[in-house]
Amino acid sequence: MNKPLRRIAIFCGLLVLALLVRDNWLQYVQADKLAEHTMNRRVPIERYAQPRGDIIVDGNPITGSKKVDGDDFKYKRTYKNGPMWSPVTGFASQRIGATQIESIEDRILTGNDDRLFFRRSLDMLTGKKKEGGNVVTTLNAAAQKAAYNGLKGRGKGAVAAIDPETGAILALASTPSYDPSRFAGNTNKEAETFQKLDKDRDKPMLNRALRETYPPGSTFKVVTAAAALEHGLYSDIDSKTRSPLPWVMPDTRTELKNEGPIPCKNATLREALRVSCNTVFGKIGSDLGKDKMRETAEEFGFNEEQFVPVRSNASNFPKEMDKPQTALSSIGQFETAATPLQMAMVTSAIANDGTLMEPYMVRELQAPNLDVVEKHSPKEMGNPLSKENAQKLQDMMQTVVNEGTGTKAKIPGVTVGGKTGTAQHGLNNSKNPYAWFISYAKTDSGSPVAVAVVVEDSNAARDDISGGGLAAPIARDVMKAVLDSKK
Repeated sequence: MNKPLRRIAIFCGLLVLALLVRDNWLQYVQADKLAEHTMNRRVPIERYAQPRGDIIVDGNPITGSKKVDGDDFKYKRTYKNGPMWSPVTGFASQRIGATQIESIEDRILTGNDDRLFFRRSLDMLTGKKKEGGNVVTTLNAAAQKAAYNGLKGRGKGAVAAIDPETGAILALASTPSYDPSRFAGNTNKEAETFQKLDKDRDKPMLNRALRETYPPGSTFKVVTAAAALEHGLYSDIDSKTRSPLPWVMPDTRTELKNEGPIPCKNATLREALRVSCNTVFGKIGSDLGKDKMRETAEEFGFNEEQFVPVRSNASNFPKEMDKPQTALSSIGQFETAATPLQMAMVTSAIANDGTLMEPYMVRELQAPNLDVVEKHSPKEMGNPLSKENAQKLQDMMQTVVNEGTGTKAKIPGVTVGGKTGTAQHGLNNSKNPYAWFISYAKTDSGSPVAVAVVVEDSNAARDDISGGGLAAPIARDVMKAVLDSKK
């Protein structure tokens, strides 16, 4: 072979080699990335080629699938009472994509999970159509309904309810809300509907129970009380505290004010929580110092994201503060901010004798034939306070409901503990405050539910807004729904 032909042959050989390398790179190294790429239209076509599996609550599906005619997508997602359940399910849209459980558990719901490989292979051999698996949640339908109905007409707000003994999430409601069915398909009209919802100033697509942090106001005083007991500042909840009135915050000439003429001078911890003394708990925070306060807050879950498995924003207890800022943070103001889930976690730890359980809302994943693919086991997150101190705090919170600001949370024949909160909102407290209530219910067999409620009622008169007035009745109804479902 002459030299020019040999060079052409070598060049062609190199081209063939490059093509083989490129082909193998695409097929083996880039395969998964290309298969999941957002611009790969075959992925959503395959995802909606058959009905998705369902998300289950109390043994019943809250989702479904509907056959679509004249489209590449054969089925689209449907939702039962979508606005009530969207904080749990998220959405699955042919045009937009998926969020929350619909996204996190997509491979189970579409039947593409590797753990379903044997089932898929068997169905292929027998000619059976591919099916999706199910996601079984921990949610309590009656509690969710009570939470959602309680929030409706109240402007913006959220509810989170937890089983203190296991960490199972029983309710997760947020208003205003949206119906995921309205944009589940692939039409331009549905895309426009999503855009309107996404740009709505009231943020109906925001999951306030997990993703919004609010100043917790006086509900945070239970954390401050826990810090006082755990760090040995006080041990007897019925002995007088060292709390002068008026009390001037350290390094300032500013008095920390209480809400009205309430008996806060040297008040006991029980009395201070009952009437919600800012001076007592602000001074406790100042006496303990920022490090001990932050330590206790973080043991309850502050300053850390939670995954349930949907991500919940980290609640905040500030790390860098001076003494007056520490005092304000200890009564749930300054930069202290919490999600409703976080305050439900705080309440659940107190109700569970000091043990904080990891919150979760997926009980198990099922194959299409209902075989269990994965089952969640409850896990301890930590022990933010001892059993003895937790029971002291329970006693204090029960006094709040029986004789204090939380009487609207009473349930006949049931032991209820709670704490109200009315948190400042806006520059110089210029906007309507947030109304909070946290509570738990106890029976002879234990504590089956802890609840946190926050209401942003922009329509209510400012003087009518209080955690005990707006939020406590919602918490009561959620607790009652859980208790009734246990009968």
